[in-house]
Amino acid sequence: MHDKQLAREVPGPIGPIETRSGFSIPVAERVLRLPPYLFARINKLLYEKRRAGADVIDLGMGNPSDPPQDIVIEKLAAAARDPDNHGYTESRGILNLRREVASKYFKQFGVRLDPESEIIVCLGSKDGFSHLCLALLGPGDTAVVPAPSYPPHVYAVILAGASTISLDVTKPDEFLSRLAFVCENIFPRPKVVVVNFPHNPTTTVVEADFYHELVRLAKRYGFLVISDLAYADVTFDGYRAPSLLAVPGGRDVGVELTTMSKGYNMAGWRVGFCCGNAEMVRALATVKTYYDYGMFRAIQVAAIVALRHTDAAVEAQAREYQRRRDVLCEGLERLGWPIVRPKATMFVWAKIPEPWASQMSSFDFAMKLLKEADVAVSPGGGFGAAGEGYLRLALVENEHRLRQAVRQIGRCLGQAQGQPPARVAGT
Repeated sequence: MHDKQLAREVPGPIGPIETRSGFSIPVAERVLRLPPYLFARINKLLYEKRRAGADVIDLGMGNPSDPPQDIVIEKLAAAARDPDNHGYTESRGILNLRREVASKYFKQFGVRLDPESEIIVCLGSKDGFSHLCLALLGPGDTAVVPAPSYPPHVYAVILAGASTISLDVTKPDEFLSRLAFVCENIFPRPKVVVVNFPHNPTTTVVEADFYHELVRLAKRYGFLVISDLAYADVTFDGYRAPSLLAVPGGRDVGVELTTMSKGYNMAGWRVGFCCGNAEMVRALATVKTYYDYGMFRAIQVAAIVALRHTDAAVEAQAREYQRRRDVLCEGLERLGWPIVRPKATMFVWAKIPEPWASQMSSFDFAMKLLKEADVAVSPGGGFGAAGEGYLRLALVENEHRLRQAVRQIGRCLGQAQGQPPARVAGT
């Protein structure tokens, strides 16, 4: 089944419907602008297979499977027993947590931030990004977003009522030149430019000189920058992700979003931060004041402990992801897949090998692996047209399970060709 067929089969966004009483429920136009959820059919099959007892290896979602450090969990439990921690909190986050974020920025990037005006705590970086779009964008505005696209980078802009221009980021120098072309030739010029390095899904990385040029363009053309630095803590082979805010002028033009979901294994805790330009932070704080009363104080207290005392564990977690990367990449390479090993993130962005790349879409290929190999992956087409022909595989299983996934993929593809299964390291 091809993408267009799949889009027709998967239910689209909620439209005006009638209840049993015949009363019509019209939804907002912004909801109608959202596309069908193209992962729905894959998720449905995954659920059905697991209900039937199949041992599906799920490499689809970047959901960390390792727990936070014991010291962090113990602090959460102790803080939750304190009756003073159960009331409403400041929507910007408690001051001591913002101070700890400032301390981490100084240690990691050499950047001095004012906890009072340049840092705000968010319910995860996705929350921060989405509400920041509401604070900065509206009808008639345009945002440049990365392609292939992490879906919230596109649809948070759309939900804010603005339009998007997608630019391929797999070659960062070309991204910058295309961005300059867009600013010169499109009116009105983009109001916001979103960047995301290390990039989800393609794992593309940049060096600090990229941000130097981005800041120069921002000042020349008057756009704001939102940098999504969600994978700053998950880097490999000696690579260190640079920060927009460490570049001269970075704080003049933009903010950066970070999270404790990845390196700290606190995805379900929903702890993120927006740091940088004080006016942009203030705009986000204004919107958040109307949407939430802040994060549960006990979680914030535990986050302080994590930031203050678990640096070694964060580095160890990155090494664990690097070992998983090597196991998965070596296995796929032995199957004949063209693999570029990532320098960061918890993903492998893999080009679909021939002959399947010429025969089916990324959705079809992902469904094939799920149906016949019991391995779930994310099809590149789910990240926009620029992702077609690729798969995203998350490094969320242990090394043994990753080797098993490669064995099952090898058997599936070998049988499909009518050939003996390919031999894989560890088999």
